[in-house]
Amino acid sequence: MKRIQTLPRHLTNQIAAGEVVERPAAVIKELVENSLDAGATRIEIDIDKGGVQRISLRDDGHGIAKDDLKLALDRHATSKISTIEDLEAVETLGFRGEALASISAVSRFCLQSRTNDEEMGWSIEMEGENDPDLLLKPIAHGLGTSIHVRDLFFNVPARRKFLRAERTEFLHIDETVRKIALSHFPVAFKLSHNGKVIFDLKAAVSLTEQRARVAKLCGQMFVEQSLYINEEINGLCLRGWIAKPTFSRSQADLQYFYVNDRMIRDRALNQAVRQAYQDVLYSGRYPAFVLFLGLDPVEVDVNVHPTKQEVRFSSGRQVFGFIRKVLQEALKKTQPAYETQGQVEQQEQITAISASPSEPVAITKNQAYSLKAASNTGKKPSIRVAAAQPLALKAQAVKEQKGPLQLYAQLLEVNDEKIDEQPELKLAKKQNANMTHAPSKTCENKKGQEKTPPLGFALAQLKGVYILAENDSGLILVDMHAAHERVVYEKLKQAWQEDKLATQALLIPLSLKLSPLEIERLTTCEELFQKLGLAVSVTGFETALIRTIPALLKQEHAEQLVKDVISDVSRFGDSFAIENHLNDILATMACHGAVRANRQLSLPEMNALLRDMEKTDHANQCNHGRPTWTALDMTALDKLFLRGR
Repeated sequence: MKRIQTLPRHLTNQIAAGEVVERPAAVIKELVENSLDAGATRIEIDIDKGGVQRISLRDDGHGIAKDDLKLALDRHATSKISTIEDLEAVETLGFRGEALASISAVSRFCLQSRTNDEEMGWSIEMEGENDPDLLLKPIAHGLGTSIHVRDLFFNVPARRKFLRAERTEFLHIDETVRKIALSHFPVAFKLSHNGKVIFDLKAAVSLTEQRARVAKLCGQMFVEQSLYINEEINGLCLRGWIAKPTFSRSQADLQYFYVNDRMIRDRALNQAVRQAYQDVLYSGRYPAFVLFLGLDPVEVDVNVHPTKQEVRFSSGRQVFGFIRKVLQEALKKTQPAYETQGQVEQQEQITAISASPSEPVAITKNQAYSLKAASNTGKKPSIRVAAAQPLALKAQAVKEQKGPLQLYAQLLEVNDEKIDEQPELKLAKKQNANMTHAPSKTCENKKGQEKTPPLGFALAQLKGVYILAENDSGLILVDMHAAHERVVYEKLKQAWQEDKLATQALLIPLSLKLSPLEIERLTTCEELFQKLGLAVSVTGFETALIRTIPALLKQEHAEQLVKDVISDVSRFGDSFAIENHLNDILATMACHGAVRANRQLSLPEMNALLRDMEKTDHANQCNHGRPTWTALDMTALDKLFLRGR
């Protein structure tokens, strides 16, 4: 057996480089984060051959002093932390002091910098294991830092052979810079490859400028089809853009989540987003979002992984619930009566008032956990709609001792209420009978000006599938089955929530076999099971009995349901398995209860459905995520027929 010995410096740096420097994109990530920590307001990146041949970065940060240049290339040498208290509340993107040492160990490396207190800049060069003491020299250099990395992995052939084609490596770099640019709006970024400018982003301070940057990096369609959120509760601040459910992706390629300006990958946070979209997203589709979570740095541990892309929260359950609730509330507004653009404009006005001209709107690492988010006070347009169908059936159901299935049947009966007595629909029916008067002349606002509801009034039914309606802007087309399915589904959910504790005792308890770890977790969440309508008791070292289940659930689903609840609790501190199962059942019931294709509807019935859609959460898409309606304004119609040319 060989004796224990201290590894040479260059070998330890190469080992560390294996963790930090995976490919050229990783080099750029570390260098850009150092520039941001140095207070840079502009960062320019120029690369050749996918970053393998050359990477050059220039920033206008505060620079590195001459006496610190040599230390900057030593491992675990950093200006960002000095005590354990600093480590427990990290506010910088980098802090390990490994990046420059690791990069210089596997490349031909040159570091140039000048601080505000120095009249000239200084340069230090290394090639793998060369001694940096011999290569320090004065140069002409502006305020800030320049770093040049050439021939990456020239001295580590085993790592270099695993690099991909030039285009592949460049795409990784492009994605890395885009991710960072999305989280640091006040900083200007320029990226060039093989002498060609890929993008040159100006600093974005106002919300309008930030939207423009998001549109440039994520696509204009994403911004147009997204909702802007900005909420703060109990020291947690969440802001950003989430795509409407109808704008979904076939893969998770447009998902950016930041914690205190740090791009992270966290299963619990992604699960919170998926939970929020669960009711509105088509199967197999992925939501798109750019979200920023701000909280006290003491509450989050970023020292989990060498690349600092994973974090751990001290109150993970609280963070999970906060994100899920905020996104769910925002997604409820995907309905015809809600105007996204109006919300954004109002939010920008609020932000402009609350922020000083010199204060960046974006959440920065120093203000993320203390920024007071402007409250979302946007109101739906004031319109006259058909009288709401009665949904408060709980008291009546209790009085008559009706179960959920009877409640469901009653809801469907309510849906067929006499709508001819509603004054707005009487006017609509009258005007549809006499088409010489436009349907838009049927509703007046408080000032006496004529106004129509967002979905207008029905004109006809097409092929027993679509409703054609007219509003102030043009033509509305509605998928009547998809729309009615969402309306019925939301009513069923509300009715169930009002009587959520309805349970069913099993005549013969179900025996459940669990692992010892699952048994232990089961004993710690008995209160949660009772709240969810489940009565489960431990009967042995690896066995338990299910005695009571929610009334809507089938007995054969109970065993897997209990295991799902235990799994949820162990991962997220709470369980949504019950809700997920119930929603699946209610969605199926709603699908069967909604109007079917080829069913002929009268004009009053069609108008009643339009009014229901306007006051129903998530009405822009059905339970499966399909759109329920679309609009063709007069501009679009004129374009179809080449009018005005």
